[in-house]
Amino acid sequence: MEIMMNLRFCLLLMASVSLGGCSEAPSFCLGYDCPVYTVVNTYESFEERLYEPSQWITTDIASTRASDVQKGFWKLYYFMQGKNKDGKKITSRPVVVSVNDASENGVSISFFISAGIVLPEPNDETIKKKDLPASRVYVRVFGGIATEDDAIENVQKLKKDLQVAGKPFDDTRFEAAGYDALWKLVNRHNEVWVYAA
Repeated sequence: MEIMMNLRFCLLLMASVSLGGCSEAPSFCLGYDCPVYTVVNTYESFEERLYEPSQWITTDIASTRASDVQKGFWKLYYFMQGKNKDGKKITSRPVVVSVNDASENGVSISFFISAGIVLPEPNDETIKKKDLPASRVYVRVFGGIATEDDAIENVQKLKKDLQVAGKPFDDTRFEAAGYDALWKLVNRHNEVWVYAA
């Protein structure tokens, strides 16, 4: 359950990153660049999306203790705010918390990086660039101020709906994405992502 407590913390904090830039992204990206995708199918309770390759910055979390999760978030946040070798500020949305049962470090935090941005060298060697290939992802959207219970409940519902729909999926991991600023209280847009198998 500690992973879930930390996931809650990250979901609450992750959208507080200072964001900027423009794109023709979906409305929930609020005018910021977001990972580019095509909706393959829309079902009653989820979407099937094909994401284009994308780049992220990420850091693994040493454990699921709240202090480690906070440390990971703030590492990336400060990197984005110019605490890097070039002093360069970068804007981003969304921030994603990944829970992966198959990895050595079960939790990581990643910030999306817009296409064409050359990442500055991090001051912290635990911050890495991650290039994701094109991926088929099943997405469930939910509102409210996301808690760890909300994320888990929505992942479980999504997996159940995928089973009913006969959609094979990777059961070892999921991601929770947040798009809104922490202080936004209504009409929030949260997502959980499960990857197609």
